[in-house]
Amino acid sequence: MSNINTSNLHVEKAKTSKLADVNFEDLAFGKTFTDHMFMCDFVNGEWQQPQIKPYQPMQMEPSARVFHYGQAVFEGMKAYKDDHDDVFLFRPEENFKRINKSCARLAMPEFPENYFFEGLTTLLNLDRDWIKPGVGNSLYLRPFAIATDPAIAAAPGESYRFMIICAPAKAYYKGTVKVLIAEEFSRSANGGVGFAKAAGNYAAQFYPTSLAQQKGYQQVIWTDADTHTYLEEAGTMNVFFRINDTLITAPISDRILDGVTRKSLIQLAKDNGIACEVRQIKVSEIVEASKNGSLKEIFGAGTAAVISPIEGFEYQNTYRELPEINDHSYSSVLKQKMLEIQHNLAEDLHNWRHEVEVAK
Repeated sequence: MSNINTSNLHVEKAKTSKLADVNFEDLAFGKTFTDHMFMCDFVNGEWQQPQIKPYQPMQMEPSARVFHYGQAVFEGMKAYKDDHDDVFLFRPEENFKRINKSCARLAMPEFPENYFFEGLTTLLNLDRDWIKPGVGNSLYLRPFAIATDPAIAAAPGESYRFMIICAPAKAYYKGTVKVLIAEEFSRSANGGVGFAKAAGNYAAQFYPTSLAQQKGYQQVIWTDADTHTYLEEAGTMNVFFRINDTLITAPISDRILDGVTRKSLIQLAKDNGIACEVRQIKVSEIVEASKNGSLKEIFGAGTAAVISPIEGFEYQNTYRELPEINDHSYSSVLKQKMLEIQHNLAEDLHNWRHEVEVAK
């Protein structure tokens, strides 16, 4: 990501900054946004000149196809600042590839790589002061694309908009997390869009999650749509199970998101001598492991939360508590390893960390 050429990028700087009005010690996730945003329109079969402008509302026709037929995809990324005020991204090429994979699945045009990285780098340099140093602090980045042409017609759009907005962030989930294992509802199905970060995937989760929350649970662990016997994801995250000293996570498929955090944790487990199996996991296996005491941990993994430990689960009206592991839980060890790499506090063996060079 060095030697970025921004000659194709039009930049309009904000006249004043909102930075002084932000309490960085009391941030609600995803509700405070930086001074600038990136946008680029697709018109007449071509991506137009990309631009950065002050963060602001935008006008759209009520008939824009995104509102009616759901052509919308997004990504989740973070930028980090170390104690020397250097800024880093974590495996951004994976997010770029995945958003284009999502676009292709929803019949949307793929976004040019040079526009993506030029825009991202320039945006981060403009809003560099919004990125605070310290483990746990980050700038959450939300690239997304939507169909914008005004047409109530059940067909792919002809015009699109690609954007990146940024929100300063601290911890995503706070406190304990209890989950309900799904017995009726599903997150995705074979041949569907479960592997894509399509907006509709998340909207469809809200109702069953709200039912779980009414019972005192924060999230749902999703099961396969065919039989509801295999465990797949937890809430909006990939999920890991620890049985004895082995981590287990489901293989990616057209139902399961290829999470950047997930694949990084699998590699970190290998690097640190932790056995990790990628295979299908039956609900019955986890229930039995809980009964016999071999189930040690369950945790979700994703960009926003990094790792979110789960303290217990309900299945078939029976709640099962996980044992307390005060020292050296896999979730705490792996999360610390991940954060140290992201914040430039540890050696980066796999070249995951990408420095955002200061604009000259």
